[in-house]
Amino acid sequence: MSTTVTAPTPSSDALIERMNWRYAAKKMDPAQPVPEDKVARIVEAARLAPTSSGLQPFELIVVTNPEVRARIREIAWNQAQITDGSHLLVFAAWDTYTAERINTMFDLTNQVRGFTNEGWENYRQMLLSSYPQRDAEVNFQHAARQAYIAMSAALLAAAFEGVDATPMEGFDPAQLDEILGLRARGLRSAVIVPLGYRQTDGDWLVNLPKVRRPLEQFVSELR
Repeated sequence: MSTTVTAPTPSSDALIERMNWRYAAKKMDPAQPVPEDKVARIVEAARLAPTSSGLQPFELIVVTNPEVRARIREIAWNQAQITDGSHLLVFAAWDTYTAERINTMFDLTNQVRGFTNEGWENYRQMLLSSYPQRDAEVNFQHAARQAYIAMSAALLAAAFEGVDATPMEGFDPAQLDEILGLRARGLRSAVIVPLGYRQTDGDWLVNLPKVRRPLEQFVSELR
């Protein structure tokens, strides 16, 4: 007999309200650091994000070192949020899928759940027979898409925490990889997110309305 599991009910529209509040802050207050407990919850949201086949094919680097962030700013279109925010999240995807990486995640699943499952093991073999044989760039792009899912979770968590988070693709990936030594770890940078608090004075975007297509232009229903 199946049992219906009901998720806890959050306060009405709380998440939607926070999503309407958030925007890509253009100016952050360097005098106001994000508390570590809030950063920890944002990071945990990224860790808990769903990924294809549960492989979690990326890592998250949290950069607080001012000198390192200054170097990153230089190769990221001089975007001030990188140094004015207190934390910089770097989502770095696996450079490819290997048998070792796939087996590690499947073995971890079996360890955590305390049992093996024939269907799950068959699925492991299916991935092992296909992913490692693909072109490395194809694999990196697939892994990077999973990192973007985690980034979205981090953005939502940041909004819920009242923390500003500005996703950025405007940087030189090769130079960022070199600054952080990512290639030696089998990683490539995918996207970065400074965390901080908006400084309304001097931010041209802060008081402008959020612009999104109307629902009727965004959603189609097939019934």
